[in-house]
Amino acid sequence: MIRIVVADDEHLIREALVSLLGLEDDLEVVAQAASGDEALAVARKHAPDVAVLDLQMPGLSGTEVAAALASELSGCACVIVTSHGLPGHLKQALAVGVRGFVPKTISGSGLAAVIRTVHAGGRHVDPELAADAIAAGDSPLTAREADVLAAAGDGAPVEEIAARLHLSPGTVRNYLSSAMGKLHAATRHEAARVARERGWA
Repeated sequence: MIRIVVADDEHLIREALVSLLGLEDDLEVVAQAASGDEALAVARKHAPDVAVLDLQMPGLSGTEVAAALASELSGCACVIVTSHGLPGHLKQALAVGVRGFVPKTISGSGLAAVIRTVHAGGRHVDPELAADAIAAGDSPLTAREADVLAAAGDGAPVEEIAARLHLSPGTVRNYLSSAMGKLHAATRHEAARVARERGWA
């Protein structure tokens, strides 16, 4: 029996996943969670074979939960199920040891097959998401440039971004200028949009 934890902050989706996986003779959902922090807590308590994690949840993201589980519960394979399969997200997930990465459009039987694959030591990445990630290439941004662009995404003025990130306004302008050049963007708003669409910020 493959023991599973399911984490998704959308109750309907989480309950549907639990119900669908419960139809499989060899799968057992031992716990469920509505946030990243809760997912980590129940995984520590139940030590499942596989954790099925939503990418974007309140608190810790699915990738952050997977990174923690990789160091604490090495026997637990992680599968990310997401409606936001951006190239940067996929690369971040694979970098922390996630073994499965699939869209929420996957069928219940398809997800069950992915769970069996990762439990057996294999990997499964949705082919379309993988192709998009390869086409997008690696992020040209430094970690700090990505932070500044993420903070600029809501149109905040430079002074507010500087205060949020504990930087000087001049430093923020330098990071924004550098990021714009790397992304061939005419404005910082365009740069923030490009980075967000590719999962880089």
